[in-house]
Amino acid sequence: MNYSFLDFLQLLGALALFLYGMKMMSEALQKVAGSRMRSILSVMTSNRFLGLLTGFLVTTIIQSSSATTVMVVSFVNAGLITLGESIGVIMGANIGTTVTGWIISLLGFKIEISVYALPAIGIGMPLLFSKKSTRRSIGELILGIALLFMGLDFLKNSVPDISSSPQVFEFLKDYTDRGYASILIFLAVGTVLTIVIQSSSATMALTLVMCSQGWIPYEMAVAMVLGENIGTTVTANIAAAVGNISARRAAMVHLVFNLMGVIWLLIFFYPFVGMISRLVVHYGGHSPYEDVTSVPFALAAFHTVFNLTNSFVFIWFTKVIEKLVMIILPAHESEDEEFHLRFITTGMLSTAELSLIQAKKEIQFYAKHTKKMFGFVRKLMSEDSDSKFTKLYAKIERYERISDNVEVEIANYLTKVNHGKLSDSGRRSARAMLKLIGEIESIDDSNFTLARIVNRMRESKVQFDTPSLEKIFLMFNMVDEALAVMRENLETDGYVDLSKAREYETQINRYRDQLKLERFEDIRNGKYTYEEGVFFTDMVQECERMGDYIINVAEALSESE
Repeated sequence: MNYSFLDFLQLLGALALFLYGMKMMSEALQKVAGSRMRSILSVMTSNRFLGLLTGFLVTTIIQSSSATTVMVVSFVNAGLITLGESIGVIMGANIGTTVTGWIISLLGFKIEISVYALPAIGIGMPLLFSKKSTRRSIGELILGIALLFMGLDFLKNSVPDISSSPQVFEFLKDYTDRGYASILIFLAVGTVLTIVIQSSSATMALTLVMCSQGWIPYEMAVAMVLGENIGTTVTANIAAAVGNISARRAAMVHLVFNLMGVIWLLIFFYPFVGMISRLVVHYGGHSPYEDVTSVPFALAAFHTVFNLTNSFVFIWFTKVIEKLVMIILPAHESEDEEFHLRFITTGMLSTAELSLIQAKKEIQFYAKHTKKMFGFVRKLMSEDSDSKFTKLYAKIERYERISDNVEVEIANYLTKVNHGKLSDSGRRSARAMLKLIGEIESIDDSNFTLARIVNRMRESKVQFDTPSLEKIFLMFNMVDEALAVMRENLETDGYVDLSKAREYETQINRYRDQLKLERFEDIRNGKYTYEEGVFFTDMVQECERMGDYIINVAEALSESE
């Protein structure tokens, strides 16, 4: 045996070059068309079959199912798509990732890649110095592709030759003839490799290299590919670890879906693998059991047929998968589901007037969670536990961010509706709704501002005494009642009575003026510190500002009549 530590480092370097090239290629493609991908992904998820097609196309373009599923997880985390809508995209991503196997099998082991890689670097490198970002991204794309295939070429040449040093991988042969136990062992090897490398494509390349060198037979390579399908789900689960419960469930869907596929395939392992072998022979190839050069094509075919079968079987059971994941990851009582678009995710209805009704329902749902967000702020004021305070503050911050996204989505929808055939009253309603969502989003901004004030108080170790807390909570009660009236008005289909809404707004203004005078006197008499007075005044002012936004909602509703 003549395989030194330096040779091992060369193998690691080749793998690193392969991974870096793939990373550069993926990132460059996302720069070139990233915003368009996001738009497509958010639009084409309401239908599970369109979602599957979207997942396939995006993954084919960026050559990373992990990148697609992480993107899906981020959409679910932001509340732009639901858990059910994400399942089709994740299934499509599994099909899209099979393209890598075909690229490698068709190109990776048939041509001298370095002959084409170096000229590609020569073309791509000057583009990196262009002033235009698009050209720089194209240069990164070309460079990434070149480095990817150079890494693959080095990878192939850096592995030890089994014929000259058979003892190096003698231990692998000891585990290839144990029936189903061997399959499970190599499935675990594929899973662990993919988790460590964080790329199923790179593990696929390693598997193909191992077969081409004769280390492992065809069936064991298939088992490793199955393991890669499980290992690739780890990236999305890592990304979802810091997300909300919906994001964690979306990542879990990927794991559950791939595990279910692996389980049924293990039951029919030998018949299925034999069928792929016959398929390769039927289309003019050689049996992968007998000819090692046919293994790359057989593996690519297996990966494609398996993922296609898996997706087209389980696409009919998306609801079952969704319920299963919700059982695996139940929401705790303290962990509320994040809100998201519910009524306008399927696009415009047959007429613009009907679409206005749909938009109104969405705004009503939007306002419901605005009031819920204010409840979080009230709870934040009374929270003593540091961990619970931090978690609740993060939730309010997340709600505010989601609120911004929801406002934009509803506004875009209403803009499309405005281009349709609307009556005069319909156009008034559409204009009023645009004003409504702006005011509701401003209320959410005020909620977050109040939460930030409470957070600064905690950081400064400032606490209100009991009389001050009672005054603040009395103001909170007035705002809460005003929000309740706002929701009642939004639920009303006919005449909106402004008198009740104006009554609460007047109460809030008067109480604000009263508290400002009292606080000024208290500070002058030395009853409170200046810092305490600032926090108190800021909180009262923000509540009064929220009251203004609430009355604006009522006035906008009256304008739409």
